[in-house]
Amino acid sequence: MDPFVGSVAPKAVLETFRSTIARLSGLVARGSIRTGILIFCVAMSAIAAALGGYASLGIRHAGDLVAKTFDESLMSINYARAAGADFAAMRVASAQHLLTQDPTVHARLDAEIDELAKSLSEDVTIAAERSQSARAAKAAAKVQEAANAWLALHRRHEDGIVEASGREINGVDPYSNTVNQQIELLVNYTAGDGFLFRQRALAAINRDLQLNVAGLTVALLLSGLFSWLLARRIIGPVAIASKAAKSIADGDLNTSIPEGSGDELGTLLTAMGIMRDNIRAMVDREVAQRRSAQARLSDALEHSREGVVLLDQNGQIALANSRAGEFIRCSPQLVHPLRTARAPSAQHSRELILQEDANEVEGVESEAQLPDGRWLRVSRSPTQEGGVILVYSDITGLKQQKAELHATNLRLDAALTHMSQGLCLYDGEGRLQVVNRRFCEIFDISPELALPGMTFEDVLRLSVAAGNHGSQTVADLLAQCDEFLARRKGGNYLQQLSDGRVVSIAQRSTSDGGWLISCEDVTEQQRAQSQIAFMARHDALTRLPNRSLFAERIEQAVAEAGRGAGFAVFCIDLDNFKQINDTLGHPVGDGLLCAVAERLSACAREGDTVARLGGDEFALIQSEVRNAEDAAHLARRVVERVGAPYELNGHRVIVGCSVGISLAPGDGTTREKLLKNADMALYRSKMDGRGTWRFFEPAMDASLQSRRALEIDLRGAMDKHEFDLFYQPIYDLRMDRISGFEALLRWRHPERGLVPPDQFIPVAEEIGLINPLGEWVLNRACEQAASWPDELKIAVNVSATQFRDPRLAAVIAKALDVSALAPHRLELEITESVLLGNSTETIATLHELKARGLRIALDDFGTGYSSLSYLRSFPFDKLKIDQSFVRDATATKGSKLIVRAITSLGKSLGMTTTAEGVETIEQLNQMKAEGCNEAQGYLFSRPVPATELASTILSLRNGLQSLKRSDWSNLIAG
Repeated sequence: MDPFVGSVAPKAVLETFRSTIARLSGLVARGSIRTGILIFCVAMSAIAAALGGYASLGIRHAGDLVAKTFDESLMSINYARAAGADFAAMRVASAQHLLTQDPTVHARLDAEIDELAKSLSEDVTIAAERSQSARAAKAAAKVQEAANAWLALHRRHEDGIVEASGREINGVDPYSNTVNQQIELLVNYTAGDGFLFRQRALAAINRDLQLNVAGLTVALLLSGLFSWLLARRIIGPVAIASKAAKSIADGDLNTSIPEGSGDELGTLLTAMGIMRDNIRAMVDREVAQRRSAQARLSDALEHSREGVVLLDQNGQIALANSRAGEFIRCSPQLVHPLRTARAPSAQHSRELILQEDANEVEGVESEAQLPDGRWLRVSRSPTQEGGVILVYSDITGLKQQKAELHATNLRLDAALTHMSQGLCLYDGEGRLQVVNRRFCEIFDISPELALPGMTFEDVLRLSVAAGNHGSQTVADLLAQCDEFLARRKGGNYLQQLSDGRVVSIAQRSTSDGGWLISCEDVTEQQRAQSQIAFMARHDALTRLPNRSLFAERIEQAVAEAGRGAGFAVFCIDLDNFKQINDTLGHPVGDGLLCAVAERLSACAREGDTVARLGGDEFALIQSEVRNAEDAAHLARRVVERVGAPYELNGHRVIVGCSVGISLAPGDGTTREKLLKNADMALYRSKMDGRGTWRFFEPAMDASLQSRRALEIDLRGAMDKHEFDLFYQPIYDLRMDRISGFEALLRWRHPERGLVPPDQFIPVAEEIGLINPLGEWVLNRACEQAASWPDELKIAVNVSATQFRDPRLAAVIAKALDVSALAPHRLELEITESVLLGNSTETIATLHELKARGLRIALDDFGTGYSSLSYLRSFPFDKLKIDQSFVRDATATKGSKLIVRAITSLGKSLGMTTTAEGVETIEQLNQMKAEGCNEAQGYLFSRPVPATELASTILSLRNGLQSLKRSDWSNLIAG
């Protein structure tokens, strides 16, 4: 239905406009001009908005009809045509299906027909949705029914239900004709609907045009009416207001001003009347103010803090305020001071004392003291009539301030005299104003000679005469001062006196163009700063350059290397210095470091640099090196001199050193490169036996990189569970059976394979990984041994680094508790190096472990320091004879006697002896003959993982008769 059919008729609209105009006219007449203008603008805006809104609604309605005509009808026709095209394609595919016998083609055509049927259904559905009448929707439904019937008959042919013949094919045609007919009906119905909507749109547009023309005519009539009403309200009142304003401007303050209406022009007339009244009141007020001015002046004089007296030409008082009367009553002579003689001295406290001359000139101020002690300033000024104005000001407070200022100056003089800094003040002309005693003391100048008024050059001349500047003249000192000031904006500089003292001089400008100089003796401060600077760049113990200064010297040598011969960098490290520190104490160690520093300095030439980098690390820069022989000659001398015996605090000390050398520029042209290469050479020197020197070689860098790669892999190996325990049997020679196993750590690297312990254990000790790794070995070994038969014990190696950990006893106790392993089955193997670091604490730890029931074995006995005091201080359970003695025991002049001595010693002390490294029957027989209790080596078995322990025991079953076969399963499970 058309939305405009039930709208208001044009006559009703005109009646509404007439009533609105009547109401607006009344508002314009009664309200203000601004209100009228506002109503006019609002009315016109409302009319324009109504016309625009109505036009917009009409256009929108016409647009909806057009949209329905094109968007709905045409789109429905297009989708209907598309459905017809889909059905034609289905018929073509069906015909091809009947003409071929290929199954592949049949499958493809069936899929194509199904896809076309789906597309036809979608097109018909959309065409029905876009249609505008029920008949079109009904035609679309019939198209779908006919298409479905055709598709069902086609599938019967496809399934073989109906024989494909010409008669059967002709049976499909009625469905095809029905589909085409319904599509044509759908198109015709939709086209008819579009034509109806087109007719409606044209009718709506014509009606909207007529209403818009009528509305525009009404708007023009209203605009003219409002313009006439506003002009009527404004022109007349403006003429009246102009006439009244001209009268006021001409000075007629009595002119009459008519009353205005309630609009703006009425407000203007009212304001003009108020303005006229205000001007009249202001004139009256000005007259009154002038009349009261004299009264206010009298009040001001009366209440003034100054005493004012006006004398006429005859000297009589014409005017005096109360303040002046107070002063005159105290001393009448104040009126005519020139005619009053001074009072006698006996009455000095009571009479007026005038501090002015008898021939005082009028207009000059003077001071007088009243009998009560107050001071007045008297000012005399003549008047035009020949009289005098006397003004008395109380200056008692000012006098007190002057007295206080004088006392302050005295205190300031005392402060200047006793201050620790010397001080000179010069005016803008360079004349000395103030100088204190300390300044004269610093420069050894007599205070009687340094007088105010002297020039700066005169003061410098006195300082030169005192011998402070050697051969320098006054001109030299002036030039030096100017140079310092030009270089330093702050005006601070240091001056070296001839007697060695250093004076800090600060010069500052003053506001009057002069300057202030302050001086301070900073000799001790400079010495302290020099000492601090020296200590920052030198080692506190040996007084040698430290690492920072050594780095600067290398940089300097690198910069100068291009202009002459090369140079060599030596890294020097003392061998076994820590043992000397631990055994003889740090005082001896410090004395040794100082002695080594002296010997290294004696080895160096002038131009070389010897430095201490820290701890027992020293370094040396050898300058003017022509070839490697020069560096080798110095390295030989260093090794020999440092390795000579020392006598320190009653101790004869011998310490060697290892040296690494890098040559510049061949081995590097930067400080970092040279130090790194020299350090790598030092590392090779230590690996080659210590007490020697090595030059850097490129292969060392590759070796170091390989070691670093090993460190990186080692740090992550534990998290990756790459470690495993292997076990080597310990054979009891008396019982002729296996008595236990030694746990040996192995590293299964995914790329390196099985890494030997001698490659990664030292690295683990250096990087601090040995403690967590050793803890893991203890826990793992106890856990696996707990499932073995009770006759078998487990031996675990503990390093010296682990023994320095105060948590070792707690770690072992926890491993035993968690695994439930009996303490007597755990045997700890230590080397003699464990006892070297801190023997007292180490022995205490060993006693604590033994008290828990653990067995302690001394490993590699005879290869270390072999101090028998260790055996006396701690009762070991076992001595393990090193494999080097075992292998050599069968030789003609071998170590058989050493093995015999160790076994005899162990038997005497009640200790078990175990021979390590037994590989042959001859070695085994020899060990039995010498009285060894146990043997261990490849003759019995190589180290094997825990899973192979059972097979290892079975291979030695001749020595296992006392071990029950029922226990093997537990061993295999472990």
